[in-house]
Amino acid sequence: MVKYYTRACNFYYGKTSKEKIKNKTALALNKDKLLSFDTIEIITRKYKKKINIKDINLQNLKLKKKIKSDLKLITKKKKFKKLNFTKFPILMGVLNLTPDSFSDGGKYNKKNLSYNRAKSLIKKGCKILDIGGESTRPGSDEVKQKIEWKRIGSTLNKLKKFKYFISLDTRKSLIMEKGIKNKINLINDISGFSHDLNTINVLKKYNTPFVIHHMQGNTKSMQKNPKYKNVLLDIYDFFEKKINEIRTKGIKHNNIILDPGIGFGKNLKHNITLISNISIFHSLGFPIMLGTSRKRFIKDLSGKNDSKERIGGTISSSLYAMSQGVQILRVHDVNEINQSIKVFKSLELK
Repeated sequence: MVKYYTRACNFYYGKTSKEKIKNKTALALNKDKLLSFDTIEIITRKYKKKINIKDINLQNLKLKKKIKSDLKLITKKKKFKKLNFTKFPILMGVLNLTPDSFSDGGKYNKKNLSYNRAKSLIKKGCKILDIGGESTRPGSDEVKQKIEWKRIGSTLNKLKKFKYFISLDTRKSLIMEKGIKNKINLINDISGFSHDLNTINVLKKYNTPFVIHHMQGNTKSMQKNPKYKNVLLDIYDFFEKKINEIRTKGIKHNNIILDPGIGFGKNLKHNITLISNISIFHSLGFPIMLGTSRKRFIKDLSGKNDSKERIGGTISSSLYAMSQGVQILRVHDVNEINQSIKVFKSLELK
């Protein structure tokens, strides 16, 4: 049996989007008139074709039914506990409390530096703080639970008196449970809840919102010749399967975010394919998060023009993701990304 996948494409933003929606020549993504599309791409494992929304009723009955079912999920307004997507994208600020993270390891894991950094990220425009005590860079070793908690515990304890939206970046159920008791709002497990099988039980026990993140292999092996039959559709199927598994475990809430995991078991071609087709994941019906900040694919593309911080590549990929309706961007350079988004929106709305 042929499996069809529906990707919204040919997007319009700002003033043009509003005009298209008014003239009924485009559909609003997530019920937001600032971003709309007038074409969908039907993808299978063997072929793909683009269809203008005005031609949907001309398709065969099976395909028409599938498209209309997916469009309901693509166009519906996304709701999430304590997050408001009406002013997308939301910025998730990275706070690595580790000595060895690939980009900023050792910068904020001493004394009050982490606490001050957290307040600075919020002030600069991030709505979510993503706090982690274990580096998951390619080739990294697992950190013992006691050490991981020691790195993040005091900071979480200080921050819980504020009303910040805090995401906990961990693979371990014990750390998750301790974090939840310190008022964190979101679990962000890069392993997709496969590293520690008890993590699903913790999520169910506390009814905690979470990110489903894709990673091929583990931190030791993920960048050693990663392979897919079709990276885009394989990861779509992974999300679909994981959502079904979570439902069978008794987790019924919809406070779920999807992250395809750029750089986690992907080569340059995989990463570019995912970013350029990121809108396919809207048809799963959940908010999308993307983390391109300072990642190696920027160096691979820019070559000799690469710089250590890679802000230029982060900005360009972030703006592209925003134009595809990605709701959350995980970034290190909050001020610069926030600035670029404000300028882009101002120009598009004139």
